Amino acid sequence: MSRTSPARRLRLGLPRRVFSQVLLMQLAIAAGVAVLATGLFLAPLSDQLDDQAMRRALAIAQTTAAEPRIADEVKNTPPTADGPVQKAAERIRERTRAEYVVVMDWRGVRWSHPTPDQVGRTVSTDPGQALAGKEVMEIDSGTLGRSARGKVPLRDSDGDIVGAVSVGIAYDSVRARLIHAIPGLFAYAGGALAVGALAAWLISRRVHRQTHDLAFSDISGLLAEREAMLHGIREGVVALDRAGRVRLINDEAQRLLGIGEESVGRSPDEALGAGRTADVLAGRVTGTDLLTVRGQRVLVANRMPTDDGGAVATLRDRTELEQLGRELDSTQGLIDALRAQDHEHANRMHTLLGLLELEMYDDAVEFVGEVVGDHRATAEQVTEKIQDPLLAALLVGKATVAAERGVALWVSDRTRLPDRLVDPGGLVTILGNLVDNALDAAAGTPHARVEVELRVEGRTAVLRVRDTGPGVPVENRELVFTEGWSTKKPPAHRNRGIGLSLVRRLTERQGGTATVGEASGGGAEFTIVLPDALADPEPALTAPQAPQSATEEESR
Repeated sequence: MSRTSPARRLRLGLPRRVFSQVLLMQLAIAAGVAVLATGLFLAPLSDQLDDQAMRRALAIAQTTAAEPRIADEVKNTPPTADGPVQKAAERIRERTRAEYVVVMDWRGVRWSHPTPDQVGRTVSTDPGQALAGKEVMEIDSGTLGRSARGKVPLRDSDGDIVGAVSVGIAYDSVRARLIHAIPGLFAYAGGALAVGALAAWLISRRVHRQTHDLAFSDISGLLAEREAMLHGIREGVVALDRAGRVRLINDEAQRLLGIGEESVGRSPDEALGAGRTADVLAGRVTGTDLLTVRGQRVLVANRMPTDDGGAVATLRDRTELEQLGRELDSTQGLIDALRAQDHEHANRMHTLLGLLELEMYDDAVEFVGEVVGDHRATAEQVTEKIQDPLLAALLVGKATVAAERGVALWVSDRTRLPDRLVDPGGLVTILGNLVDNALDAAAGTPHARVEVELRVEGRTAVLRVRDTGPGVPVENRELVFTEGWSTKKPPAHRNRGIGLSLVRRLTERQGGTATVGEASGGGAEFTIVLPDALADPEPALTAPQAPQSATEEESR
């Protein structure tokens, strides 16, 4: 005995594949439509054939009654089996293939009949309506059986009714016509069903290819898994159709790109605005692991075309990794500087030890004062001109790194920056990127030098960084601000072409401009203009006067 449950056996007996189910459903629909169409056609066909037979009988009766001799002979001759009326009626019946042509007088007595014995007898059905001047069409039964009948009045030359003409069409012939039409109708229905079955098979084959022979339950499971995966992974996914419009965007992509569900159905240019990110998503920029900047985020994008002509783009957030890379670069620079300072400090300590051993105490004191004074002078020069602590600390640290790399970092005498910055963190990022690039460009050149100028004009901050490097060609002065564009070999831990792009993004976010030109002594000069970068100065508060003592009051 099988242990399979009845429900299990029933489920296994049904097709599970989409191809099979679609084919069966379409075949069932095609067969149902064919049967329904056949039934709807047969239902009125019988009535149409009956109506045609009755109209044919009525037309024969009208033609017979229109013969003037028949009315005269009904008035002037007796009803006999070989009379002129019987002969004329039989001649008409044989020519028209009617079942009977009966001519009667005003009393209902037959003057003609296919059976001669019935001549002279009264008709079996009521001729009252025809004798009253009306034309009648009906299906009725008489001495010859069931027939389609037409009855008309018989009038003489004066228009008086002298009798009636009744013509019958055998009902068996009408039924034979209906039965004869059924095979042809079934043949047409079968042909239509065959065409429908072929179309259903072709459509099912297409569905089979598109669904990869999956069952409906498999497709439902895949859709559920896709939704869970798209909205659960920490990687942005944007799907585009063949027209280049966004058709799907998951939660992470919305967060990274700063857009919402309203972007579905739009092109990347409409959803994101013109820029490199839209170019990457639209496929106008090709390659793998393409870098792009969206807001303050550094994204890595990959775009893969799909079989239907669309594409799927994935986005990864590299902001933290880029920041860590820059911190690693800064840390490496500081380590190199500290290593150099360690050697320099050892040399100085050896010099100091020698002076002490030679008992040249005054010279030792003077030597220590010079060493300490140099470092103190550098820090004091920076803090005197730049009152913001973050920017001052940045430049002091960069000066140490520059010294290690053989580059003189100089703060311009025109530099004056009060401690009233609205966004000091943003300016630190801008200045740090520009100084790093300037140090890279100037390192290794004769009389390597980087000059920083920070000044204010009202509430506008103007930043200039000049170097003695090779400079930027005129044709590349806009490309240097593009994401991913760089002439330097990228390090192992991060990519190039991000720093200047971030500089321009941060500048434009504050309504400013970032440009590059040629420095007066050669090299490059980057100029950043930030309107409304400084807060309004706080009004000076007047110190309250101390109350006068009673002794002072009395002394007055």
